[in-house]
Amino acid sequence: MITGRGATLNSMGNGTPAIAGKPSKVFLLSEEVPLSQQSAITSFTRTITVAGGVFAPGHLGELTQYLPFELVDDVLAQTRTMQHRLRLLPSRVGVYFVLALGIFPGLGYERVWDRLVSGLGALRLVRPSEKALRDLRRRIGVAPLKALFDVVAGPVARPTTPGTCYRRWRTVAFDGCSSLLAPDRPRIRALLGKHRRGRSGVFEGYPHLRLMALCETGTRALIGAVFGSTHRGEPYYADQLLPLLDDTMLLLADRAFTGDDFLNRAADTGAQLLVRMNARRRPAIWAVLPDGSFLTRINGQTFRFIDVDITATCADGTRIGDTYRLLTTLLDHRTDPADRLAHLYHERWEVESAFLALRHTLFTGRVLRSADRCGLEQELWALLTVYQVLRRAMCDAVETRPGTDPDRACFTAALHSATDQIITATAITGPAPDNGGIMQAVLDNLLPSRRPRISARKVKCPMSRYGVTPNEPRPLPSRNIARLDITVIPPSAHTDGPATAPDTASGRREQVLRLLRTNPARDFSPREIADALQIDHVRSLSAQLGQWVPQGFLNKTGRGRYTLHPQWLAPTSSPAETAQLTLGLTA
Repeated sequence: MITGRGATLNSMGNGTPAIAGKPSKVFLLSEEVPLSQQSAITSFTRTITVAGGVFAPGHLGELTQYLPFELVDDVLAQTRTMQHRLRLLPSRVGVYFVLALGIFPGLGYERVWDRLVSGLGALRLVRPSEKALRDLRRRIGVAPLKALFDVVAGPVARPTTPGTCYRRWRTVAFDGCSSLLAPDRPRIRALLGKHRRGRSGVFEGYPHLRLMALCETGTRALIGAVFGSTHRGEPYYADQLLPLLDDTMLLLADRAFTGDDFLNRAADTGAQLLVRMNARRRPAIWAVLPDGSFLTRINGQTFRFIDVDITATCADGTRIGDTYRLLTTLLDHRTDPADRLAHLYHERWEVESAFLALRHTLFTGRVLRSADRCGLEQELWALLTVYQVLRRAMCDAVETRPGTDPDRACFTAALHSATDQIITATAITGPAPDNGGIMQAVLDNLLPSRRPRISARKVKCPMSRYGVTPNEPRPLPSRNIARLDITVIPPSAHTDGPATAPDTASGRREQVLRLLRTNPARDFSPREIADALQIDHVRSLSAQLGQWVPQGFLNKTGRGRYTLHPQWLAPTSSPAETAQLTLGLTA
C-alpha cells in the first residue's frame, strides 16, 4: 500500500474548476472570481495497490485484472520457468515486462521499465540495466507467453450479443496476415527467408512473417493463432487450427481454403462451413434445390453450392457487380436461404479489421524487435496476448449496454486508456475509480453504426506486389452503398454456357452421371455410354471414365465396365421433394 501527492482539478463552491498552478481569469454570469481563488492549490492522496516487494513492477494497469498474479504464477509453475532464487527481477515481473514491450513497441527496454514503475515512485525501486532485462527475457523463454495466450484465447462474447451468432452458431473466420516484418538479421533470414522481387532474383525488404488466426467475427477476438515462414501457404497453418473448431461454430473462409481434403477435415470437426470457391471450379451436380442452389458430393461429404450475382448501387448511382460461388454445409434451403448466406459471408472481412488493429494500431507497423527465433516467438505470443485481453475488456464494456454491437467499440480508445493506467499504476487489482478506465473510454467513444461501403482492394505500399487489379470496377475512394441486390444463379444458367458444354469434361461428366442415375444397378461399357449420349470419340470417353473412378464418381466392376458410385444416387426424401430435387437431372 503506497500513497502519493499531486495536483488535481479543484471544484470550488461556485462550481467552476480551478487548475492548480495555472492562474486564469474566469467570468461568471453574475460575478468575477478573485484571482486569489483562481490560484488555489489542492492536495490529494491516492492509494495504489500493487504486489509487494520486488514483485511491484509486475503489472499492466487495469489489464492485470485479465492477467492476474495467480494466473501468471500458475503458468510459470506449469512451464517450469519460475525462479529458483528470489532476486530483484522475478519471473512474474519478466512476464509482465515482455507483455509491456508489446504495448510500447517504440521504446527500448529501460524506457518500458520506466513506464511500469512511473506510478510507484514512493517505493524507490532499483532500476535494472538493459542487459539485466534482456537476460530476464531469455530466462523465462517462450513457453509461459504461449501458455498465457492459450488461456486467454477463445470467444469472448455471449451468444446473445448482437452480431456474434448466425442462428445457433457463432461465426468465426480463418485468414492469414503476411505483412509482419522481422529484423533483417542472419538468424532471422535463415528462419524465415526473404522474398524475391519479380524475376530479377533480387531479395527485397525485411523478412516477412505469416500469422494465421482463427477469429470470432463478432468481436474480432482470437480463438487461436499460429505463425511461421511465408514460404508455406495459409492452408498449412490453418490445418493446425482445425482442432479449435466445434459444433457451435460457423466457419467463414475465402478461396485460399478450398482444397477437397481441407474442406472434409473442416467439416469433420462438426463446425458448419461457408467458404467462397473459385468460379472456375465445376462440381458435379447431385441435386438441385428449389432456391437455385445445388448439392454435390466431395469425398463422401455432402456440400451445397450457391452461385449468386451481387450488384451494389452506390449513392451516386454507380452500379458495381460481381459473381460469388459459395460452398456450405448448411443444406436446408428453407432455414438457410441462399441470399441470406450471401449476406452472411460479408462477415468474413471482420478478420481483416482484426489484423489492422493488431498490425497497425497496437504495433504501429514497426519491425519486430527480436533478432533470434526464441525472442521472436516470445514477442509474438506476448503481442497476441495483449491484443486478446484488450478485446476481452472491450467486449465486457459493450455488453454493459444491451443491444450494442461490438463493432462499435473503438480499439484505439481502449489501447490508449490501458496505456495510461499502466503509467499511473491504476486499477491493478480492482475497478478504476469514478467509473473510469477502459470501460468508460470505450463507452464514451463508441463508433457510429457500420455503413455498407465499397472500394477497390489495394495494398497501400509503393513496393507491394499486390497493386490494384487491372480493369478494377470498384472505386479507389470508399463509397456508400445505397442498395444491394443479390440474385441466385441456377445451375441451368451455367450448363447452358460454354464452360460446361457437353463437349467439356464437366459437361460430359454431368451427362454420364445422369445416364447412370437412371439405372444405378447396371454396369455400362464405354461403347454403351457413347451410343446413348451420341459421343463420337469412344477412346477419349474411356479415358475420362478411368479418371472419374479414383475421384469417387464411378465404380469399376470389371474390364471396361462401370457403374455409378453409391454416393451419387439421388438423395432420399419425400416423393414430392425428390421430384423437385431431381428436376432436370434425370431428363
